[in-house]
Amino acid sequence: MAQALIIVDVQNDFCEGGALAVEGGAQVAADLSEFLEENHAEYDAVVTTQDWHIDPGAHFAEKPDFVRSWPVHCVAGTEGADLHEDLDTDYIEARFLKGLYDDGYSGFEGRLGDPERVGILEGEKGIKVQPEDVIPSEAPDLDSWLQQQGIESVTVVGIATDHCVRATALDAAENDYAVTVITDLTVGVSEDKIAETYEEFREAGITVTSLQDL
Repeated sequence: MAQALIIVDVQNDFCEGGALAVEGGAQVAADLSEFLEENHAEYDAVVTTQDWHIDPGAHFAEKPDFVRSWPVHCVAGTEGADLHEDLDTDYIEARFLKGLYDDGYSGFEGRLGDPERVGILEGEKGIKVQPEDVIPSEAPDLDSWLQQQGIESVTVVGIATDHCVRATALDAAENDYAVTVITDLTVGVSEDKIAETYEEFREAGITVTSLQDL
């Protein structure tokens, strides 16, 4: 069974020092690099997802409730939206950008893009990023791309367990992939929500495991 590793949102703004930091984010980046070095050959594809916000509407708020609205983070074309420096990108073959004009929690909302090709314009409201410079109009979404590679099974890791990892894993199951989440290679925000998320995963038929039990 062809399998892919989906690395969710291991970005500067979600790691220590970032605009919406999750404690342990940088460690997950480093742990993932070690995991990739030792295990990349087991996967037929390794991909990342990234928040790439241009104008996500109510997702950003001056007074966020941290449930449906958040501080400004991962703005397209900024350092905060970049993958964390401790994440080794040598084995990553595709990057999927999401949330340009909406929340973009699930990696399955992302489309294949090249964030290194950023067009920046100065506008009345500040820095503007031209999405067509980053995501071609014909770019496939994550599900289409995985199908093109013949992928049937996915392992989901990254940040944050109770937010974008959750949405991505549940969407993967909804799209009929066999799904595994490795707890050691994810980090979340709320311990209570993480526990609820793991239970939600199990109810959806998602395998929740540790590195030791792989």
